[in-house]
Amino acid sequence: MPKVATFRANSVIYFQGDASDRIFILQSGQVSLNYSDIETGKEVHDLIQTGEFFGVKSSLGKYPREDNALVLQDAQVLVLTVPEFEQLAMSNTRIILKMLKVFSNQLRRIHKQVENLLEKQEAASAEVGLFSTGEYYLRNRMYSQATYVLGRYLTYYPAGKLADRAGKLLEVAESAFMKYGDGKGPAPAMGGGGAAPPARATKQEAAKPAQGQTLSDTAKEYYNAVSLFSQEKFQDAFKEFKRIAESGEDPEYVPKAAFDMGRTLFMLGQYDIVIRHYTQMVQSMPKHPDLLDILFFLGQSYEKKGDTERAKGFYKKILSMEPDEDAATHMKSRRALKKLEGGGNG
Repeated sequence: MPKVATFRANSVIYFQGDASDRIFILQSGQVSLNYSDIETGKEVHDLIQTGEFFGVKSSLGKYPREDNALVLQDAQVLVLTVPEFEQLAMSNTRIILKMLKVFSNQLRRIHKQVENLLEKQEAASAEVGLFSTGEYYLRNRMYSQATYVLGRYLTYYPAGKLADRAGKLLEVAESAFMKYGDGKGPAPAMGGGGAAPPARATKQEAAKPAQGQTLSDTAKEYYNAVSLFSQEKFQDAFKEFKRIAESGEDPEYVPKAAFDMGRTLFMLGQYDIVIRHYTQMVQSMPKHPDLLDILFFLGQSYEKKGDTERAKGFYKKILSMEPDEDAATHMKSRRALKKLEGGGNG
């Protein structure tokens, strides 16, 4: 038989996380269900009206309570077991209809909150990724690329959390490009420490655009693909790089995209395909501007596969060659070789 229970003000009928098969119907007084909104994180207070039931979902579903049931004013509640509630519901269709309406409203609200939360997370990731890409190009004196990417950031996120900084960096990029062109000039004033480069761009400087010239459609597609890479959307980035590389439309961006195809495949863990792809590139493009990095990725891929001898061979090959301008690939190869030969991390 259902029982009537009395709860004093400021007492708790149940806590979030409790396991129970009891269902309650408020007969008098005031009860509030308190929980955190999944979208905002703020605490929500749902007042139970006289005659309404609560604790139904967790009891029927046999999972822990999702809220705290706090008594605001002295309350009397009818306490039912699951079989007692089911029997009551079967004999009273009004209760079933009311329960369905409550659940339907709750599900719609939760669905909307989850949808908004996912949209915000995706937007935040895309925003930071696009800004970081522009910042990286500026740091590496790739001013035309930085101008384009930072301009796209301000177009997409005019009121973004990084908009002020993006505007200042855009001015630096435009001024440096007009004064020096790409790849030249002193280190740009970044105005504080920036994020580590999410994507490693190639250093090819052929077919540089003239001052004031806008980027080609292929260039824009390439930098959008780099932005996808920076957001760790590797599958989407690979498709874009592959399309550009196979199109053969732009002599500057085809080799860049070909290099980035391999880099993206490496991030996807496709080491055998990386080896085939970069081996073919070494044969067809022996003077590729990123040859040292291609050899390093070949060594890394063999190391990931457990073939340490071949990996060491590539690292030694890099160390026998002329270093690039910042000698970064030589330093990475030296550390990797020392680690494989039992000398620690260096």
